[in-house]
Amino acid sequence: MTEKTKLISPRLPRGFEDRTPGDIAAVGQMIETIRKVYERYGFDPVETPLLELTETLGKFLPDTDRPNAGVFSLQDDDEQWMSLRYDLTAPLARYFAENFEILPKPYRSYRQGYVFRNEKPGPGRFRQFMQFDADTVGAPGPEADAEMCMMMADVMDALGLAGKYVVRVNNRKVLDGVLEAAGVTSDAQKLGVLRAVDKLDKFGPEGVKLLLGAGRKDESGDFTKGAGLNDEQAGVVLDYVAGKPPADNAGVTELAVMQTLFDAAGYDADKIKIDPSVVRGLEYYTGPVFEIELTFKVQNEKGQDVVFGSVGGGGRYDGLVSRFRREPVPATGFSIGVSRLANALKLTGNLGSKEPVGPVVVLVMDKDQTARYQAMVAELRQAGIRAEMFLGSTKNFGKQVSYADKRNSPAVIIEGSQEREQGILQVKDLVAGKQASEGITDNAEWKAARPGQFEIKREELVSAIQKLLSEQ
Repeated sequence: MTEKTKLISPRLPRGFEDRTPGDIAAVGQMIETIRKVYERYGFDPVETPLLELTETLGKFLPDTDRPNAGVFSLQDDDEQWMSLRYDLTAPLARYFAENFEILPKPYRSYRQGYVFRNEKPGPGRFRQFMQFDADTVGAPGPEADAEMCMMMADVMDALGLAGKYVVRVNNRKVLDGVLEAAGVTSDAQKLGVLRAVDKLDKFGPEGVKLLLGAGRKDESGDFTKGAGLNDEQAGVVLDYVAGKPPADNAGVTELAVMQTLFDAAGYDADKIKIDPSVVRGLEYYTGPVFEIELTFKVQNEKGQDVVFGSVGGGGRYDGLVSRFRREPVPATGFSIGVSRLANALKLTGNLGSKEPVGPVVVLVMDKDQTARYQAMVAELRQAGIRAEMFLGSTKNFGKQVSYADKRNSPAVIIEGSQEREQGILQVKDLVAGKQASEGITDNAEWKAARPGQFEIKREELVSAIQKLLSEQ
């Protein structure tokens, strides 16, 4: 007696998810809307591979200061280390540097695709997720940064989120000037100060003051250690968050130029707002930084009302491309978190969640007539109609219709021996049938009424289905 083969458990690795036809269709619709805005601004698509040489990705992974931490890597047969890309910007920098001589400057491109993070997964935090980026490489002035912010606003408007978002803008040079004026020199204290400033919207000035000093205890009793500044140092930072930026600062000048452009183009503070609390990427960004924040409230896992928050952001990163070339190469761009934005659109009713319409299904009533059924399918397909012949093993009529229901089919085509003799077909409108079923409670009444079913001549197949689909 042989031992039974042990079956493999069908399960995903942690931090990954499958996508259904409905998810794919809804996100595809959203991506197409974003793409149209990018192209209206004059950006062109480019696609880079999932894998890059590890050294080209560099040490710019957000939320970590360890070289090459947080990435999935493998070694090639020539002992070259490769890694799955963790964002779409580092591969763009490599692409631009590799094709420097032939690309226009500035180079304006957009990219959409999956990125990977080898991090601990959690609620809403995945190891594989999709981003949609736009970047301008080779434009040094704040005009390019301002354009990014305006394009972000236009994307939100196009997605139906007008009045439910704000693009918040700051400048790393201003933040660096504040740190210098406050006498903050250690990297640990700088990080502590910027994290404190980042909590302005959440905790207010008093909470920021505590986080700049010894620390803050929340309502649950959990204690967050502060940056350890003295009162004088903290005062400089608090003046900044109160709207008093450092004098003679290049970042302040750049923000003023950007504000002039926003005003000229008609983007008021309800859409794009200069905000001192915006803090992004310590090592990554070198100038203006910005993020899209959705301002409507949702309930968190504790049932509390919270603002939905950021769905994307970016800024100026003048040092990234220069890793590959000796001359300075300015760059700016932003990234949209596709999955997070899709979730926001579902909550606001701006993203369809219905399954896409399936194919018309031609039922197989007689196995020896499959050639006739296949001919019907071919006619429908040639007319541009999604169609398929039932290929399952069952001859049961009810199970074939049930299959079509699960496929979200708009209709099934029925030709038994009697229909064949008369040169007719029965068409069962599954959409009308579902609607009619809501008002019928008796099974006998249902069978007698045959809701949504009608008879057509065989030669009328294509025109009848075209008419049916146009009316559903």
